[in-house]
Amino acid sequence: MFETTIAGSLPKPFWLAETDKLWPAWKSSGAELEKAKRDATLLWLKEQEDAGLDIVTDGEQSRQHFVHGFLESVAGIDFDHKVKMGIRDNRYDAMVPVVVGPLKLKERVHQFEARIARAHTKKKLKITMPGPMTIVDTIADRHYGDKVKLAMAFAELLNQEARALEKDGVDVIQFDEPAFNVYMSEVKIWGIAALERAARGLRCTTCVHICYGYGIKANLDWKQTLGGEWRQYEEIFPALAKSSIKQVSLECIHSHVPPELMKLLKGKDVLVGVIDVATDKVETPQEVAAAIRQALKYVPRNRLYPCTNCGMAPMSREIAIAKLKALAAGAALARKRSR
Repeated sequence: MFETTIAGSLPKPFWLAETDKLWPAWKSSGAELEKAKRDATLLWLKEQEDAGLDIVTDGEQSRQHFVHGFLESVAGIDFDHKVKMGIRDNRYDAMVPVVVGPLKLKERVHQFEARIARAHTKKKLKITMPGPMTIVDTIADRHYGDKVKLAMAFAELLNQEARALEKDGVDVIQFDEPAFNVYMSEVKIWGIAALERAARGLRCTTCVHICYGYGIKANLDWKQTLGGEWRQYEEIFPALAKSSIKQVSLECIHSHVPPELMKLLKGKDVLVGVIDVATDKVETPQEVAAAIRQALKYVPRNRLYPCTNCGMAPMSREIAIAKLKALAAGAALARKRSR
């Protein structure tokens, strides 16, 4: 009951990459970089286990960015001539690569970190990948000329990697779809169909993570425009409840999301965000337990998984570790109170 996990990313150590940044530059290259990625993955596995988490991740230590970490292994994309593009409905601008030809995987994408993690933990293991809609919102296109065709092409590649990850022993494969909170009508028209294509044929647990973004200024400013209640989930949760995806990860604590919207996910496991990644203030176990207790009004206890609101990549290592411990301690307190 109340198995704990995180949304995915964790801060990169100073000897691996720049710290406190969403797009950190690597500190080395070649074989040395590969060794550093391996060491960072093992470090965060141990930190998650020491904190008491039940389902661990690789912390996304081998990728510079949660989307581009996948794109770098895809043929048909030009990284040498990036263009400036507004993403998340022009919430902020980014320099993005361009699709210039048919998409095809050049190699395995996350085999390196998945196999290292699987060999060094007996815990359930989760690997995250960007979802199709979020990918097409984070890349320019000069080949397909149609957003849905592009999304389905990426969904096919994601499915290839997901099936291989399953064979590597990964227990949970999560697709990150922050774009679902932006293009709600398109989610129902083609976003969920693309997501299900990415997860087709998987026997392991499938999850989709939908949040309001990292704790960076552009996202914090955007949240200020959303009013007293954030009801984006209300538009997409009924459709997700009918989908084949087994779990939905959402933002909760310190947000303006009405908690009763979780009722719309009947039949799904719900990863409830009980750790706020937009602040360095560390939650107390009591605060985490209170957030879990509130969620229990709308989610059956056997389907509730305490989680973080989003990834912790831009955070300091010390704060992230403290929040991992708070997550596990709060879940333990909630279990004790629920007996």
